[in-house]
Amino acid sequence: MANLNYRVVIFLFALIFGVVFSIPSLTQSEEGKKITLGLDLQGGLHMLLSVKSEVAVESKVKSIGTSIKYNLEDNEIIFDELKVDNGVVSFELLDNEDLAKVTKLLAEEFKGISVKQDGLNFELSLSPLLVEETKQNAINQAVDTIRNRLNMFGLAEPTVAKQGLDKILVEVPGIKSQEDEQRVRELIAKAAHLQMMAVDEGRAARVDAMSEEEAEQYGDVILRDVNDENIKYLLYSIPILDGSMLVDAKVGYDQQNNQPLINFKLNGQGAKIFGDFSGKSVGKRMAVVLDGKVYSAPVIRERIGGGSGQISGNFTPQEAHDVAIALRSGALLAPVQVEEKRSVGPSLGADSIKASSIALAVGFLMVIIFMFLYYGMAGAISNVALVANLFLILAIMSLFEATLTLPGMAGIVLTVGMAVDANVIINERIRELLHAGNSITKSIEQGYNNAFTAIWDANITTLIAAVVLFAYGTGPIKGFSLTISIGILASMLTAILGTHGIYQWILPKIDKKKLNFWFGIKAEGAK
Repeated sequence: MANLNYRVVIFLFALIFGVVFSIPSLTQSEEGKKITLGLDLQGGLHMLLSVKSEVAVESKVKSIGTSIKYNLEDNEIIFDELKVDNGVVSFELLDNEDLAKVTKLLAEEFKGISVKQDGLNFELSLSPLLVEETKQNAINQAVDTIRNRLNMFGLAEPTVAKQGLDKILVEVPGIKSQEDEQRVRELIAKAAHLQMMAVDEGRAARVDAMSEEEAEQYGDVILRDVNDENIKYLLYSIPILDGSMLVDAKVGYDQQNNQPLINFKLNGQGAKIFGDFSGKSVGKRMAVVLDGKVYSAPVIRERIGGGSGQISGNFTPQEAHDVAIALRSGALLAPVQVEEKRSVGPSLGADSIKASSIALAVGFLMVIIFMFLYYGMAGAISNVALVANLFLILAIMSLFEATLTLPGMAGIVLTVGMAVDANVIINERIRELLHAGNSITKSIEQGYNNAFTAIWDANITTLIAAVVLFAYGTGPIKGFSLTISIGILASMLTAILGTHGIYQWILPKIDKKKLNFWFGIKAEGAK
């Protein structure tokens, strides 16, 4: 043990670490962190979604209306009949002296918006370029939002990717029950569009006798209560603020009834708008609207500062949890609908796992036999490093609960070849130095030094390619790049540091007369 060095200690620690943390994945134990199998290996849910991007354009126009209303009121500009109709925001100034101020405000705060002016009347609409940009943003945002929701839901490595012009591909591994499938579908499709809307107090009493068309003429909208469809509310169609200003949402419980509710928090701008409106509207009602349903419409008793609020609506704990996830991940700018859905069975995965496992085992065994026969004990040392490398890959993937896909398994097989390739280079360098008549000690040290540059260059370029694949790839491509990246880093530790330490440890035991046994060469010339 006298020659035990830090390289051997690190290698032994890495080997023990790899074995211990690989066990849950290898035994599929219920305890401990383990590798998750991807959709192609364990089955799951496959969906193709379409995005109604035209709704995002309507929401954008309403958002502009909300901003204009706030800016006009904040600058104490008197206006009348601010409404949104057919993609146009219109309003009329009541004081000619405000004309220059409004013109400047629109030019500074609403760039890219088409503005038509007729005296004191203004009409604002989106330009064709902005309409197209809004539609594309809605699709791209839907991809990010759905991915965030599924990640927050606790699902491992879902695939969410744009397909074509307005389609989104979603693959969720591990979904087997109808209940889980339904819950995932609802979470994906939930718009989670939060709005604070003022009640039209002057006409609210007539809401039951009012039609949608009549309400629209007044710039209002009729929305129903989430718990009772017979209860209707007459609300100003332009919201006070919307969910784009929301920064957090968490599940809480009502202190009186211990019922689940959702506590939300607004950003600085939202908090200011919320505080200003509530301060001016004491004694009036404000509705909390989520996805077109009124969850509550309390009377404002005092100015509400801090930018915090609550949503209550007889939620179950699971519903409250899912709504909070949807709110935190952001509202969908446009609704999505399922165009195609199918459940992928695990039978293909079982066949794939079996075939890949056989390929890995056969390839691994052939490499081990070749290394031992060709390099002798040097090959055996390389094989020990190869085993440690394999365990390290499994352990690290298990700790991060990474998803293993079929391409990922191919990545492991490829990594085995790359790991042994490093030792082939090292062994050949040592052989060359021994043939040149150098001592065993000098041959080993110079062999590692000479081989390191070539190994480092090859590994670092492959690692860069793997990182790029992981950054820009999706699903299986990410799985492949992940296993390659982990394998490269593990091989640098085992194939270079580990084997070097083993050689230094056993150096006194190496007999220069038995180089054929140790390195697979004749003992001619070695010192």
